[in-house]
Amino acid sequence: MKQSVAILGATGSIGQSTLKILKQHADDYQVYAVTGQHRIAELVDICLQYQPKVVGIPSDQLTQFQKIAFDKKLQPLPKLVFDEDGLVEIASSPEVNIVMAAIVGAAGLLPTLSAVKTGKRVLLANKEALVMSGDLMLSEAKKSGALLLPVDSEHNAIFQCLPEQYFDHRQADKQPQLGVSQILLTASGGPFLHFDQAQLENVTPAQACKHPNWSMGQKISVDSATLMNKGLELIEACHLFSISEHFVTVVIHPQSIIHSMVQYIDGSTLAQMGNPDMCTPIAHALAWPERISTSVQALNLFDVQKLDFYPPDHEKFPALNLAREAMRVGGTAPTILNAANEVAVQAFLEGRIKFTQITNLVAEMLNQVSAQVTNNIESIIQVDHQIRERSMQWVAQYGVPL
Repeated sequence: MKQSVAILGATGSIGQSTLKILKQHADDYQVYAVTGQHRIAELVDICLQYQPKVVGIPSDQLTQFQKIAFDKKLQPLPKLVFDEDGLVEIASSPEVNIVMAAIVGAAGLLPTLSAVKTGKRVLLANKEALVMSGDLMLSEAKKSGALLLPVDSEHNAIFQCLPEQYFDHRQADKQPQLGVSQILLTASGGPFLHFDQAQLENVTPAQACKHPNWSMGQKISVDSATLMNKGLELIEACHLFSISEHFVTVVIHPQSIIHSMVQYIDGSTLAQMGNPDMCTPIAHALAWPERISTSVQALNLFDVQKLDFYPPDHEKFPALNLAREAMRVGGTAPTILNAANEVAVQAFLEGRIKFTQITNLVAEMLNQVSAQVTNNIESIIQVDHQIRERSMQWVAQYGVPL
């Protein structure tokens, strides 16, 4: 029997890679629902090829969708659902077995949480959802029996290197289990790895979005350039694998061949290696514990020749320490970090603040606002909205007017 898949964020790079794999394995999987935000013409093309039963779009894109669907003779028309309520409806639908959570940023929080609450296999590409909700999401997964599997290449690599039953042995004391001593979280270092501080002051959005190894959207590309992406991944790893942040060491590895490593108490270090292509971790999470084929070429070690490793430069890239501090403080601190960063990245992309001001804004919000201990989603969302508003005020005061 075919597994029914919903792709939240189907027009993005993760969504496109997921569709590519589903097409390769059409006998085993079917696309039940897709969602998109702005690239409506691409969403209609997806509907033409995969014939989903349900499509989620913003309500203000309805006329655009209908026009393009009519022009391209889309038949039969899928059921349309709208805005956040529509995303939640798709994610929690009883018709869906697997949810690819690939919406960028905080917008993916409630749909992802809904998928978890209804016991789905959730392929987690939206790290911000776990950064914000953390233990709450994992608690809901435990209650519902949902399977939360990492799609980020680093977390998927860690998952592959851990003992098979590791998730069943996670402890509240945040200590590594089953002989694990620490996690080595790799980072490419982004496009500005060898830039000095003066050069970083004047980098452009176009430069920041040109990642040396990966093809990604604008937001995650900028996060990779500041190393905030690695900071968010550090927080995600702490939650997913139930360990304290001091058991996670970030390693700069420019080639992006080793996607992360796990060290053990006997001196062993296990690494997951492969060419930098998101189809590999997507396929792994989709079929786990089985393996399915992809179009990704196997790694040719004779072509690789050398692998480099460096410690991160915390002075040039303060985002990592900001993320560590947010994780240590706990409560809503990671939500503050994430909300401020999302506003800062958007302001940078719009040319309103400099690249180096991104982490300045984040640090200011973490200093200004005290973190709260909370165990409900409403409080998390309230803090998220509050920080976004304060961050936009900061941009208005210290940035360039639109």
